[in-house]
Amino acid sequence: MQQEDKEKYGNVLVSLTRYMIVVVCLFVITAICALILVLNPGRTDAEAPEPVKNEIEVKAKENWWNPPDIETISDPAQRKQVSYGKNLVAHTANYFGPKGSIAQSTNGLNCQNCHLSAGTVVFGNNYGSVAATYPKFRPRSGSIESISKRVNDCFERSLNGETLDTTSAEMQAIIAYIKFLGSNVAKGNKAAGSGLKEIAFLSRAANPANGKTIYISKCQSCHLEQGQGTLNASQNEYTYPALWGPQSYNDGAGLYRIINLAKFVKYNMPLGASHDSPQLTDEEAWDVAAFINSQPRPKKDIHADWPDVSKKPIDHPFGPFADAFSETQHKYGPFGPIEAAQKKK
Repeated sequence: MQQEDKEKYGNVLVSLTRYMIVVVCLFVITAICALILVLNPGRTDAEAPEPVKNEIEVKAKENWWNPPDIETISDPAQRKQVSYGKNLVAHTANYFGPKGSIAQSTNGLNCQNCHLSAGTVVFGNNYGSVAATYPKFRPRSGSIESISKRVNDCFERSLNGETLDTTSAEMQAIIAYIKFLGSNVAKGNKAAGSGLKEIAFLSRAANPANGKTIYISKCQSCHLEQGQGTLNASQNEYTYPALWGPQSYNDGAGLYRIINLAKFVKYNMPLGASHDSPQLTDEEAWDVAAFINSQPRPKKDIHADWPDVSKKPIDHPFGPFADAFSETQHKYGPFGPIEAAQKKK
C-alpha cells in the first residue's frame, strides 16, 4: 500500500473512532437523563405535592370519629331497634310533634336539628362520646345523669316538650342507637370531633343589631323572616327548624347559651359550611347568635338549674351569679373579663 493510501486510511479510522465516541457519549447522557426523570420527574407548580402542613391536616381529618354502620349489626333484633332509634332522632316530630303518631308533646323540631345528621357530624353536636362518658356528673342538675336523663333534658328544653317514659320502646331505641354510635369509642374517652368546635371570644359584646343584618342575608332564605322555619310538604316536620317563636327551643335549652349557639353556627351554618370550611367570620357567628337568642321564645322553669351557682357557665344568662357581672353581660359578653374573674377564684 502506498504511503498516501495509508495516511488516508488512518484518517478515516480516526474520524470513525471519534464519531463512535460521540455517539456513545450521547447515548450515555440520554440514558442518565431518562433515569433522572424516572427517579425525580419534573413538575410544574400545579403538579407539586401539597406542603407538609396540608398533609398533616389531611391526616388529622382521617382521625376524626366516624360512626359505625348500622348494616354491620348481625343481630336482626338489635339492628331493628337501633334503626328505630335513628329514625326517632332524625324524625322526632313524626312521632311526638304537633301531628305525632305516638303523642303530640313537642314543638315539632327533630333531635337532629341540633344533633346534625342524626348525631353523626364532626363538631355537629354528634353522639360519638355519649356512651363513653355517661353516666356522669353534670353541674346543671347537680347530680349524676344517665343517658335517658340527658335525652329527656333535650325533650323538655330543645323540643320544649314532655319527657319520655324511660322504659318505653322509644326511649330504649334512642339509647340503643346512641350506644351503637359510640361503640367504637373506649369507655372514658372522648371521640375526636365530638361536641362543638371552640370559637374565640370577641373583645366586645355580641351585637343583635349586626346579627339581624347577617340573618337576613345568610339565614332568612331557609328559616324565614320571623324565624318560624320551613315545614315539609306534609306539614308534619321541619325541613329548616324554627329558630325562635312558639315552635322553637325554650330558654332552658343549651343553644340558648350564646357561646354554644355561636360555635354551632360558625362551623355548621349556613348550608354547606363545615368545621374545616366555615362560611361565617367569628364576628358574624357571634352577632347572628345574639340576634337569634334576643328573639322571643318559650320559657322554662329553670330555678333548680345550677344548684351550685359557682358552676354556672359564663354565658348562662340568668342570675344569681357568683360574680358581679350583669345578666346582660352573661348573655352577650364580652366574656373575657368574666372568664378571667372566674379563673382568679
